[in-house]
Amino acid sequence: MNERTPEQEPAPRESGRLDPSAPVSSGAGGAFDAFHPPQRELIDDCVHCGFCLPACPTYELWGEEMDSPRGRIHLMETGLDGEPLSESMVEHFDNCLGCMACVTACPSGVRYGPLINRTRAQVERNHRRELGQRLLRRLIFGLFPHPRRLRALRGPLALYQRSGLSELLRRTGLTDGLPASLRTMEELVPPVRSAPRIPERVPARGERRAVVGMLTGCVQHAFFPEVNTATARVLASEGCEVLVPRGQGCCGALSEHTGREREAVAFAKRVVDTFTTAGVDYVVVNSAGCGSTLKEYARLLADEGEYATAAASLAERVRDVAELVAELGPVAERHRLELTVAYHDACHLSHGQGIRSQPRELLRSVPGLEVREIERGEICCGSAGVYNLLRPEPAAELGELKAGNVRATGAELLVTANPGCAMQIGAALRRRGERMPVAHTVQVLDAAVRGLPAETLLGRRAPAES
Repeated sequence: MNERTPEQEPAPRESGRLDPSAPVSSGAGGAFDAFHPPQRELIDDCVHCGFCLPACPTYELWGEEMDSPRGRIHLMETGLDGEPLSESMVEHFDNCLGCMACVTACPSGVRYGPLINRTRAQVERNHRRELGQRLLRRLIFGLFPHPRRLRALRGPLALYQRSGLSELLRRTGLTDGLPASLRTMEELVPPVRSAPRIPERVPARGERRAVVGMLTGCVQHAFFPEVNTATARVLASEGCEVLVPRGQGCCGALSEHTGREREAVAFAKRVVDTFTTAGVDYVVVNSAGCGSTLKEYARLLADEGEYATAAASLAERVRDVAELVAELGPVAERHRLELTVAYHDACHLSHGQGIRSQPRELLRSVPGLEVREIERGEICCGSAGVYNLLRPEPAAELGELKAGNVRATGAELLVTANPGCAMQIGAALRRRGERMPVAHTVQVLDAAVRGLPAETLLGRRAPAES
């Protein structure tokens, strides 16, 4: 299947999406156009109590009211009331990580997610950014949502790392002269390792309990292929037949979280096409940001005619891998792992999907393994999709805070469920001179099921792949 880009997708006819000639509704005006402005009824749910303030990463950094959730909701309201979309207003919206910690903290149940998503789409349509930002975004979105383009980088990056050039450039300080966003990209790249290609069908071991389709992702597929391999093995060991459709492409998470709505819709439609015809009971995701977006497909594709129904059906069958294993009930034997781990809640898993207990319970089911909590674990690490590339300075501050709290646990291994978090915290630990390894939850479960020693997860022994 040829890789399609959103630019090749026809504009949806059913909704008149992004049609500048669409009539202005009673809720639009001021900062926002008539197409899906932030919902006033959701804005009115906010009573400005301030419970969100301690949970908000940017309020933690700056103590600025307009860089808190209730402050941004106030700006949305002024935009609906006629205030123009100013540079200052855009900056406050851009500063938001979209981590959804405020949603967990809010006693009034304010649905901040739809509000910030709609607002970001409005900003992307109605605000012209300065040239440097436009070029940076073109680079990011011309690369990261495209698995084939990312895979093409693996060879050059492996050579760059193994030749010692990367270490040399860092020691000599030559990378310090790069623009902050490019320097961050260079720091974030994990070690490029080989991994066996997952077959399109992995049979269940023992009695088949479910047929699942696996989303392989973009960054996950290119830079953490061992996580996908471990996911397939764990699911198979738990009685799942795993189908890995080829050509599934990007799910649209990065685009949707950054307001690139048309692009996100085009990506999402392709995923719906792929998995609707796959004949699976569940769609399993091992990347928190991707899972959060797939579960929102009913909202994202609500205006897309026949896709709306298919998207809603698919969204109901989406499960995070830890969520599904816990839901089915683990049956595979866990061997002993003498290991202490610090578990980091990826924001789009804990706040976006409400999945907190399941990964911890699965980890604690491994004999000999101790799970340690991270102080102020609800605060975002600064990754937030591509936030660390678009806002590298505050992202680095949050990364340093998280790395310090991770190191304070005294654990041997950091465990998380999102590639962005793994790269962000890993880079922050390296800047501190720490060599603490990072693993995905399923890699720990995979080692326990296969009876591998803890040294394989700590990087002291290469595991035998199968």
